[in-house]
Amino acid sequence: MERPISRLPKAHLHQHFTGSMRHSTLVELAERYGVHLPQALATDWPPHLRATDERGWFRFQRLYDIARSVLATPEAMYRLLHESAEEERAAGSGWLEIQVDPSGYASRFDGLTSTLELVLDAARAAERETGVAIGIMVAANRTKHPLDAKALARLAAQYAGRGVVSFGLNNDERRGRALDFEGAFRIARRAGLLSAPHGGELLGARSVRECLDELSADRLGHGVGATEDPYLLERIATQGVTLELCPSSNVALGVYDELGHVPLRRLFDAGAPIALGADDPLLFGPRLAEQYRIAREVFGFADSELAELARMSIRGSAAPEALKKELLAGVDTWLATPPEDD
Repeated sequence: MERPISRLPKAHLHQHFTGSMRHSTLVELAERYGVHLPQALATDWPPHLRATDERGWFRFQRLYDIARSVLATPEAMYRLLHESAEEERAAGSGWLEIQVDPSGYASRFDGLTSTLELVLDAARAAERETGVAIGIMVAANRTKHPLDAKALARLAAQYAGRGVVSFGLNNDERRGRALDFEGAFRIARRAGLLSAPHGGELLGARSVRECLDELSADRLGHGVGATEDPYLLERIATQGVTLELCPSSNVALGVYDELGHVPLRRLFDAGAPIALGADDPLLFGPRLAEQYRIAREVFGFADSELAELARMSIRGSAAPEALKKELLAGVDTWLATPPEDD
């Protein structure tokens, strides 16, 4: 007898825009718009990935780019956000912070500003239709020039308080050090946006340390490399930097060989704030609720510990304070309810 994970209020802080698409939607839109899907995205799904080497990362990125190409119309963008919010509601999530790089869609939607406004309009529509609140993280690509990141930071700053809540940095951290993007993050922080770069996924403690020192990270996408340095891990716990842990993603990309090797329990026991995330369920398969089931079934998290994971995700979010209080109260109610079959 267990408390249903789907009824545990939580926040989802690590999910990419295209990567949140349902696989069935990808297949349908590809047929509609004449996009040829490779076997890995069609019948042999989810794809077999390993991104710990350059060739593997290139294949992962190529599949992601093919998937993004089906988002060819405003209607497709609206559908993606609506369905993503539906998935969040089913998982018990009351806040979705979804990250998007507008430059990846700008050529088909009349530029960066129009693209971001389209995403924001679609997010507001999805909120109304599902009841799940959505914040947008504008995320720069660390494989591009830092000046491109500054342009995105200025754009994000213009929409701070109007749906954009955070600024991120994604893609292969082996190809762009955090310190090169300090200027962009300075612009974003001055606008009141949370700093949430990827770090410590494919690289170790140095990458994490640079995100903290150079980008003043409030949260870290992944951050598992912090386990290499106990002093760094203590710093993360003391400063309250939330680690956006994505167990299924870590295994799918070859960061760890199996789920039991992901340092979720070690990080939790060390006092690091943790927000479980699905990363790119379109490519990896499992969504948010499954990450909590992994915590329960693989790492032996009791319901009281699952509740604390949910609380940490809510506290680490950019959700409005009133919503945070509502979700936190819901966590307490969930824990006070007698267990049942999940």
